Amino acid sequence: MAGSSERFPGRLVLVASFVLLTFSSGVGFYGLSVYLQAFSRELGWSVASISSATTFFFLVGGVSAIPIARLVAKYDVRWIVVVGAFLGSGALLTMQFVTQRWHLFLVYAVYALGWSASGVGPVTTVVTRWFESKRASALAIASTGLSVGGIVVTPVIKWILDSRGIEGGSPWLAAIWFVGIVPVTLLFLFPFPHERGWLPDGARATTTEVRTPSGTPLAVAVRSKFFLMVAVGYIFAFGAQVGGVQQLVKMVEERTDRTTATLGTVVLSLFSIIARFAASRAIQRLEMMRFTVLIAIMQGGSLALIGLMNSSVGLLIGIALFGCTIGNMLMMQSLLIAQRFGVLDYPRIAARQGLISFTGTAGGPLLLGALHDFAGGYRSSYLAAGACSLFGALLFSFAGSAGDD
Repeated sequence: MAGSSERFPGRLVLVASFVLLTFSSGVGFYGLSVYLQAFSRELGWSVASISSATTFFFLVGGVSAIPIARLVAKYDVRWIVVVGAFLGSGALLTMQFVTQRWHLFLVYAVYALGWSASGVGPVTTVVTRWFESKRASALAIASTGLSVGGIVVTPVIKWILDSRGIEGGSPWLAAIWFVGIVPVTLLFLFPFPHERGWLPDGARATTTEVRTPSGTPLAVAVRSKFFLMVAVGYIFAFGAQVGGVQQLVKMVEERTDRTTATLGTVVLSLFSIIARFAASRAIQRLEMMRFTVLIAIMQGGSLALIGLMNSSVGLLIGIALFGCTIGNMLMMQSLLIAQRFGVLDYPRIAARQGLISFTGTAGGPLLLGALHDFAGGYRSSYLAAGACSLFGALLFSFAGSAGDD
C-alpha cells in the first residue's frame, strides 16, 4: 500500500479517461462522418451505401461489447484498451487501400473491434469503480473527452483528409489514434481502487475496509422493466442522435459550404461540453430518469429544427441545441445503469444495454442516408430523426425511477 501522503489516484484515472475518450471519439465516433464525406467525394459512392458501412461498424461494435465486457471484468482493463488501440490503428492505416465497398466493410469491422475495446464501455466501467457518491461529476469530466475530441481532433483529421486525401491521410490518422490512446492508458488507467489501497471517492482503505462491489446480478437486471424500457428507448434516442451526427458534415456542406460544416462540428462539441457540466449539477436535484426524458425531448426538437433550416445561422443554432443533448444522452445511460443496478455486474449489464441500443446506433445512419437518397435532401431525414427521439422519450417515461427497488 502506498504511503499516506499519496494523492488519490482517481484523479489520474479521470485524466486518462478524458484523454482516451478524446481520441476515441475524435478519430472514431465523430470521425466517421468525415470518412463518409471523404469516401463519397473521392470514390463517388452514394450516401446510402457508405451509411450502410457505418451501420455495420456500429453493429460490430455493439456485438463485440459483450465479450469485451467479460474481459474487462476478468482482466486488467489497460491491456484490453491497448489491444483495441492496435486494432484501430491497423484499420485506419489500411483505409488508404479501400477501392471497393466490401473493402470498407472489412476495414470497418476491424476498426469497430478496436473502437469498442478502447472506448466508452471500458472507460465508464473504470470510472464507476473509482467513484460512487461523486459518480455523476466524474462521468461528466471523463465523458467531456468525447466532445473535446469533436472540437480538437475531428477538425484536424478533416483537414488532413481534405488536404491529403484518404490515401495520404490514412497513416496520419493511425498515428493519431495510437499515440493518443496507448501511453495514457498504460500509465494512468488503473483498473480498481482497492488494488492501490483506496476506496471509491478518495477514502483510504485498510485490509478490513476493502469491499467487494455490490449491486444487482446480471440475470436479475436484464429481466427488469427498467432495463427493457431504457434499452429500447435508447434504440430510438441513439438512432436519432448517431444518425444526425454521422450525416451532419455532408448535410451542412450540401446546404452551405465546407467552412460552415467544420464550424458545425466545433459548435456541436462545444455545446455538448457546456451542457454536460450543467447537467452534472442538475441531476443532483432532478431525478435521473426525468432528466433523461427531458434531454430526449430536447434532442427531438433540435433535430427537427436542423431539418427545417437552410441558412448557416439557422443550422448552427439547431446544431448548438443538438449538441446540448449529445454528451448528456450518452452519460445518462451509464448513470442510469450504475444508479439502478450498482457496480457488481456493471460492465456486463452495460454491454447488454449497449448491444440492444446499438441496433438504433447502427440503424440511424442507414435510415437518414436512405431517406436522403430517396427524397434528394436531408429535410425528411432529420425530421424522422426528431420523431424517433421523441418516441424514445416516451419509452423512458415508462421505465420508472432509477432509484426504485
